[in-house]
Amino acid sequence: MDENLHNLEKSVLEAPVVWKGEYPYFVHPLTDGVPRLKSHLLNSVADLIHNLVDWNEVDVILGIEAMGLPLTSLLSSRTGKSMVVARKRSYGLENEVKVDQSTGYSKGEIYLNDLHKGENVLIIDDVLSTGGTMESIISGIKDTGAVIKQIIVVFEKGDGLKKVSKKCNVKIESLVKIKMIGDKVTILREGN
Repeated sequence: MDENLHNLEKSVLEAPVVWKGEYPYFVHPLTDGVPRLKSHLLNSVADLIHNLVDWNEVDVILGIEAMGLPLTSLLSSRTGKSMVVARKRSYGLENEVKVDQSTGYSKGEIYLNDLHKGENVLIIDDVLSTGGTMESIISGIKDTGAVIKQIIVVFEKGDGLKKVSKKCNVKIESLVKIKMIGDKVTILREGN
């Protein structure tokens, strides 16, 4: 197994689990910003993503606030590609696109700025569970006329990735597929 993938899988298996009502929730530095995000883990995940992308086909990297940003920033710095942030706040700039965000956990709006028609976009996010946020982002990007070249999420949890891929007719890749079983995080591999 690749050392970078091993580091990522080890980190999620060691993640603390807290209960939110009757729902077990894993707390991970890449999804929650706590516990502290160690540089070797950030670099391992950036290496994994970097190797999945044909950078000649990417004009801009889009990170989704908040936890898509550490990876987006690092990849932008490494590749020289510009980055934009899908924000939860409006700035009222010309051509700003507002998208409704509904997930299994929250409702609100996300705002996209500075995406241009024909521009090739790589979307990076930390986790995809229900798919509500990702579906909204995909719709908003299409409204700008930009082209989604690739979508990569660190953690795939639940069946949201498959649902969004099918509904939006896009390929979404995840680095690690996980499932909560009681208060334990389990890594799912092909065939299970």
